[in-house]
Amino acid sequence: MQNDYHAGDIVYIFYRNPHIQNVANIQEAAVVKNPENPGELALFLYETYYPLTNELAIYASEADAEHAYQKYFH
Repeated sequence: MQNDYHAGDIVYIFYRNPHIQNVANIQEAAVVKNPENPGELALFLYETYYPLTNELAIYASEADAEHAYQKYFH
């Protein structure tokens, strides 16, 4: 999966509100070099690094994320 992204890419993900689990929003995130694991990439969102894994629904454009959001959450 990490081969599909490069540090500096901007992507869009579904982000669940940690306080209200049934609320999800589309958020812009940056693909960055993982400061904790050199050689790996991470997502940087809300000043936090998240491992870039196959478990994340990542979209290259906001329009793609919006389309998927409508499909899964409405």
